[in-house]
Amino acid sequence: MAFPRPRHDIADIVRAHRPELERLHRLSRPQKRVLTAISRCRTAALGGHVEVCTGCGREHPVYNSCRNRHCPKCQAAAQQKWIDARAERILPVPHFHLVFTLPSELKPVAMRHPVEVYGALFQVTGEVLAELGRTHLRATLGLTLVLHTWTRDLRFHPHVHVLATAGGLSLDGSRFVHARKDYLFPVKAMGKLLRGKMLDALRGLRRKGILPDQGFNALMATLARHKSWVVYAKAPFRRSQHVLSYLGRYTHRVGIANSRLIDVGPGHVTFRTRGQQTVTLHPIEFLRRFVQHVLPDGFHKIRHFGLYASAQGGGLLEQARALLPAPKPRAEACPAEGTGQRCPHCGGLILWRPLMSEASRAPPAVMP
Repeated sequence: MAFPRPRHDIADIVRAHRPELERLHRLSRPQKRVLTAISRCRTAALGGHVEVCTGCGREHPVYNSCRNRHCPKCQAAAQQKWIDARAERILPVPHFHLVFTLPSELKPVAMRHPVEVYGALFQVTGEVLAELGRTHLRATLGLTLVLHTWTRDLRFHPHVHVLATAGGLSLDGSRFVHARKDYLFPVKAMGKLLRGKMLDALRGLRRKGILPDQGFNALMATLARHKSWVVYAKAPFRRSQHVLSYLGRYTHRVGIANSRLIDVGPGHVTFRTRGQQTVTLHPIEFLRRFVQHVLPDGFHKIRHFGLYASAQGGGLLEQARALLPAPKPRAEACPAEGTGQRCPHCGGLILWRPLMSEASRAPPAVMP
C-alpha cells in the first residue's frame, strides 16, 4: 500500500533557517552533523540512481538516504531490520509496557551531562525491575529499554520505555515463572526504588567529579521530597509479534515525523501534537527544540537487560525458551510475481542506472 508523500519536509526548514539558528544558539558537533545529514538526505548531494522504464522509457532519479538515526525519513527500513532481528530472540509470552520518567528538576542536569544521566537512568531502570523480579517472582525477567527525550510538542522530557516479559526464568533455572495476566509489580514500589537508586547514582557521579558540588545538596533534597517518581504501566501484549511491531515504533521514532507537519511558512511551523491538537512555533524555535533531542555520538538508545541481555548460545534466554511451549510458526508471505519494480505508467520493468557525474552529486539549488 502506497502512502501519500507528506506535504512538508523538515529538511526544507533546516535549509531555510539553519544559518539563523546557529547565529542565535550554540550547537554541538553532533547537532550540526544531524542538520547537515537531514538537509542532504535524498538529494543529489548523496548520489543515487536513475530508474528507467523498459516499456515507455520514462526516467526518474532516486537519491540515496543519509541513514542518520535522527532523520525522520530514514527510520522505516532500520525499524523493520531491527524487528526482524529481534523476532528470533523475543520469548513467546505476554509483555508489559512500562515508562520510567526523570523528574523535571533533573532536566538541566541531563542536558549538561546526557551520557552520564541517561546511562544512569538505563542502569537504574534495569536494576529496579531486576530487583522486583527477584523479590516478587523469584525470577529473572527479559527487558528491552528505549530512551526518548521529547514530548509531542518537542519539549525536553527524558524517559525510558520498557518492554518487560510477564514473568521470567526462576532463579534456580528449573521453570518459567508467569506473572499475573494484568499486573506485574506495584507502581508505587517501582517509583520508590527508581527514586532511591537514581539518587545513589547521582551521588556517585558527584563523587567522580562529573556533577558540580554547587547546588548539589539542594537538588538532592528537592528530589528526595518527591513522594513518587513517575512510573507508568500499560496492559500486557499477548502476542510477541504485536510486541515487536509496537516497540519498533518506539525504537526508531524521532522527535517528530514529516507527516505531523501541517503548515510551514517563513515565520511559522504548525504541527500536530495529540489527536486534533496543534502547536505553532517560529521555525528557529522549532529547530531549537528539534536539535535538543540529538543524542551524543555513539550513545546506544536501545539496551537489553536480564534474559534479553544474554547474547550467547546456551545462556539464560535459551534456558527460558526451552521451558516454554514452542510458538506457532508465522505464516510465510506469498511471493510476488516477478522480482523487479514495475512502472506506474505502463507496467514496464524498471531498471537502475547509477548516477556518477559530479553534477549529480551537487546539492539541488531548489527542492521540489
